[in-house]
Amino acid sequence: MTLSRVAMVGAVLLGVVAGTPLAAAQSVPVTPSAPVTPPPGPPVEPMPMPTVVPGAPLSSDVPALLRSAPVVETVPAAEAAPEPTAPATPPACVPWKVSTVADGFGVLENLAFDGDGTMLLSESIPFGDGAIRTLTPSGEAGTLVSDVQSPGGIVVDGDRVVFTTGNNVMAGLWGSANGTVDAVDRDGGNHTTLTEGLSMPNGLALLDSGDLLVTHAFGDEPGLTRISASDPTSAATVRTDVGSANGLFSTPTSVYVGNTVDRSTEVHVLDAGDLTGEVTTLTLPGGGAANAGDDLTVDADGLVYIALNGAGKVVRVDPATGDTCEIATDLPMTSSVRFGSGTGWDSTSLYATSFAGTVHRLTPPGN
Repeated sequence: MTLSRVAMVGAVLLGVVAGTPLAAAQSVPVTPSAPVTPPPGPPVEPMPMPTVVPGAPLSSDVPALLRSAPVVETVPAAEAAPEPTAPATPPACVPWKVSTVADGFGVLENLAFDGDGTMLLSESIPFGDGAIRTLTPSGEAGTLVSDVQSPGGIVVDGDRVVFTTGNNVMAGLWGSANGTVDAVDRDGGNHTTLTEGLSMPNGLALLDSGDLLVTHAFGDEPGLTRISASDPTSAATVRTDVGSANGLFSTPTSVYVGNTVDRSTEVHVLDAGDLTGEVTTLTLPGGGAANAGDDLTVDADGLVYIALNGAGKVVRVDPATGDTCEIATDLPMTSSVRFGSGTGWDSTSLYATSFAGTVHRLTPPGN
């Protein structure tokens, strides 16, 4: 659904800034092509969207995110590990251990691993230029590329790092098409722009074909866009029926799209070979604006992990049953989650970024 610009500003303030708690974990059935109907119980009224006048100052509750140089806490390096793994049997709903890897950054929107021991972070600074930052397992922070406006999703494609820019809420609300998809060599050289003319490109995923997918949460046509590997200067809308599309993750067989400020929090599962075909929709507990779903990832067993920015939680969803589990709470403004990859990063742990400039590690029970 497409929200009015005024309603979307209110939803963003309500879901992202207020951080209203998420409802307790519960089982939710899966229904193809339509949101899932929760088990019988008292009806839950949709959370009203506050009215915000365009041009009015933002709430004083918005945290000051302009930070000084990062101060990192050294985390012992883990042994090198292959691709992310998870137990063959879905674990019980037990909270994961949360620890701080680093803090002191600006607004962190997304993360990725280059596979060689470096974490990549998209960082924005209010009233300043953003950057793609680097972090080593020993806690050393650096910069891959600077002078980047509002970077969003990040993927590693061979010897280059690909990321979105212009991931700014106001740009999305007012239909500004100043967003791009950029690429830079993994050593920081050869920074180029692949695609221009996008409206608030947020999530980013790389398909096996080499094509890129981008989500747009706001604007006149929120949804999913495809960028051809053979002609990255052109972008084509794939679908606009996945709500305020935000989180994005792809596997060889499926593409997962999460929404952010609709009435309910949903994850739409698409066939990677037929992105315009049938959709399976998973619905999470809690109001959509209060949850403010953000980026997501999928483990080797197909379990989905989604960051709830407003609720300050990370929730696991089993697509086969619809069961959900809050694996971590009290994580204000969590924006993205990824399993560790490469030397020094634990492949069974999730690493999470936040708008508060912190990187957390979520370690599963028994590790």
